[in-house]
Amino acid sequence: MKYKKPAIAVIDVGKTNKKIVLFDQHYNIVCERSARFLETADEDGDPCENLEALRLSVFDSLRWLFTKPDFDVKAINFSAYGASFVNIDEDGNPVTPLYNYLKPYPEELKNRFYNDYGGQEAFSLQTASPVLGSLNSGMQLYRLKHEKPEVFKQVKYSLHLPQYLSYLISGKPCSDITSIGCHTNLWDFQKNDYHQWVHKEGIDQKLAPISSYDETTKAVFPGNNYLVGIGLHDSSAALIPYMVNFHEPFILLSTGTWCITLNPFNNTQLSIDELKQDCLCYLHYQGQPVKASRLFSGPEYEEGVDRIAQHFNHDHIRYRTIEFNPEMTSVLTKDNQPGTTASFAKRDISLFVSGEEAYHQLVVDIIRQQVQSTNLVLNGSPVKRLFVDGGFSRNAVYMNLLAMAFPQLEVYAASMAQATALGAALSIHKSWNKKRLPNTLIKLQYYAATQTVV
Repeated sequence: MKYKKPAIAVIDVGKTNKKIVLFDQHYNIVCERSARFLETADEDGDPCENLEALRLSVFDSLRWLFTKPDFDVKAINFSAYGASFVNIDEDGNPVTPLYNYLKPYPEELKNRFYNDYGGQEAFSLQTASPVLGSLNSGMQLYRLKHEKPEVFKQVKYSLHLPQYLSYLISGKPCSDITSIGCHTNLWDFQKNDYHQWVHKEGIDQKLAPISSYDETTKAVFPGNNYLVGIGLHDSSAALIPYMVNFHEPFILLSTGTWCITLNPFNNTQLSIDELKQDCLCYLHYQGQPVKASRLFSGPEYEEGVDRIAQHFNHDHIRYRTIEFNPEMTSVLTKDNQPGTTASFAKRDISLFVSGEEAYHQLVVDIIRQQVQSTNLVLNGSPVKRLFVDGGFSRNAVYMNLLAMAFPQLEVYAASMAQATALGAALSIHKSWNKKRLPNTLIKLQYYAATQTVV
């Protein structure tokens, strides 16, 4: 009989891309496949995930996986975006759409909730959750109970999306602390338990028992005798490879549409001022708080590049590989007032002599905002290193400017393939893999602070 290499699969569901990634015992990617499908609409006409297409895609991905003749799939785990519940009945069938976390939230219902439970500021401090409407996923259940009580009665379990994906394969309903502790309004960070409103409203009766991040169960979906993990919130999963490989205090700046600074080594309580600046706390896979701040930099960057390319009649692709020019940066930073966070969108682009100069100014403006956002979670902690992953980690202008902005830190561009899927795989390492965890999972490129950006 032909030898098959042991492997673990991860199904990673993002808002845009849905992927299945297969890792060997050394956590090298041995094969992967991705898919996209169109959104559908909920009963109000608002766009939402096509839940049936997603369900069928999971089964199709597994069937594809088990046709691979060279690999023996020992385990499977899941990672997915947060703030999304799948409400299932006794038979495991969804009784509502998978509502979009951007769905508008009724103002009257929101005001009633916060008035009943201590006011926005006090409640947000307790739950480490800024007031975000449907993005506070617990509010989706509160809305379902009060607007559609008959549907709410049909719900046996409300599963966050990663745990629903796990349920499809394991048949075991469970809750996970990384999904619960992600700006959901469900968790009282001061009491380390569900908030009182969850019990008072009977929401706790709809939430499955909390399972440990490394818990596995046997699959009910046909295949071989493989184990199934409980699934993880994607931002928390992406942090795991760093926590496994690095034990000295660090912060991670995960860049993309949102640039999220995650600090697992900041134990200070959130303040009202920090909450107002889009600062919050996550719970990482071991149940400890991770202080985080967010900045919506991706769209600002893309819009800025489009403006520059259009004004100077360039193809915007040329700005993907533009080299860092420290002399130009020195002039641009001196022309700014220290500590200002001007938006590039408000600048007169005709004042720049070249596309290169305008591009450097765009990134200078983004870095100034990033400094303020990152400092919200950096201050008061013993961090000495800053890791950057995602799109901006491959941008030489961004990385050099960031190093200049944080001369007191060692700044590294970090790269690894499929960080979120890798984190989900590592979380159940002991269940299927007898080899030691490798210490070469992350490649680092150091950026020195050659001068200072104020």
